[in-house]
Amino acid sequence: MSKKRIYKGSYCLIISLTEDSVVKVGSLGNIDFKKGHYVYVGSALNSLESRLRRHLSQEKKLHWHVDYLLSSVNASLVDIVYAVDDGKWECSIASRISERGVETARFGCSDCKCGSHLFKFEDLETAVSCCSDSFKALSLNPIVWSDGSNFESE
Repeated sequence: MSKKRIYKGSYCLIISLTEDSVVKVGSLGNIDFKKGHYVYVGSALNSLESRLRRHLSQEKKLHWHVDYLLSSVNASLVDIVYAVDDGKWECSIASRISERGVETARFGCSDCKCGSHLFKFEDLETAVSCCSDSFKALSLNPIVWSDGSNFESE
């Protein structure tokens, strides 16, 4: 019997917000989010597939900042760009995305020195291409997931 391989990696969740919304985000309090597309940068150094499936789940305990945003009735997770890699790339990816997106101060970065790990974009195409470009600039192989299929591992 073969053991299932557990992959590590970094990811960008692309979240569509259909209306302006005020969301209470844990210790950050109420945040005023404007309608648009948001990119959240994260990593999974234990199991990438499990982490992504958790983000896609509707039924979960609110733990990370992004959980609060995703729990809004106006928010939906529309795409995921990810890369399988053992390195810790989350902050480097966030830094590159910050050059093109508008940051939400202190969101998703309580365990690092970044200004944010959440960035607003006006349109979906720009958000996805910015994520893919950021991965490529770091010599990572981006995979775009958007159709409900199984996650690829390589």
